[in-house]
Amino acid sequence: MRKAAGIPARAVFDVLKYVLVISLLVYLVVRGTQALGYYWQWYRVPRYLFAPTGEGFVAGPLLKGLLVTLRITGLSLVLAFLFGLVAVLLRLSGSFTGRAVSRAYLELVRNTPLLIQLFFLYFALAPVFGMSAFFTAVLSLSLFEGAYISEVLRAGILGVPRGQWEGAVSLGMSPWESYRHVVLPQAVRNVLPPLASQAISLVKDTALVSTIAISDLTMQGQVIVSETFLTFEVWFVVAAIYLVITLGLSVLAHGLEGLAGHPA
Repeated sequence: MRKAAGIPARAVFDVLKYVLVISLLVYLVVRGTQALGYYWQWYRVPRYLFAPTGEGFVAGPLLKGLLVTLRITGLSLVLAFLFGLVAVLLRLSGSFTGRAVSRAYLELVRNTPLLIQLFFLYFALAPVFGMSAFFTAVLSLSLFEGAYISEVLRAGILGVPRGQWEGAVSLGMSPWESYRHVVLPQAVRNVLPPLASQAISLVKDTALVSTIAISDLTMQGQVIVSETFLTFEVWFVVAAIYLVITLGLSVLAHGLEGLAGHPA
């Protein structure tokens, strides 16, 4: 096929299809809001992102909520990796008790909704142990994502060639030293892309913490909508913010695919 201005015709066709789909979605949204008699007021939205002061601009409620979301995401991701690592090591250990505990954790977390787990920790356990809503949200997300990260790590560990294990043993390494110096570095490198994908899921799951009165991005959006009735504008902006974060993580995941040497 011929190329247009040095660009493959297939690429041009793909871009045109993308523009067509986006245009169709915008048309449907506009028609739907017109049918509802909705009056767009985009000019009122910027003040909820940032507000001018005598000393410059300060973050509005949506950006403040975004910072809370990012804090929850960062802390939850670190703890989720630790929970997942402990779970997979117990599952692959020679201890019957360790395998049973790990299996029970995985089955319980993966087969119950995250929202129910969040409510259980917040209403049942948090008052007993004096946990704040923020810590409860982080713990709930960590336990939930940790179960899936455990399976990702297990696939990576089992994917390490048997010769690597045998080489570590021949050097006189203990099981812990073999994991630490030989197996885990290779396993983690191989599972970086799926771990990045779990981070994307975690970002989206943080929206549920608004149900326990945490002022994250979603909660701030709910408050603004209830006060201003800017339903479509605010939720479109909130969705766009989440989209920017997840797309950035997707780009990172694709970059990690090349580093790992195989697709996610």
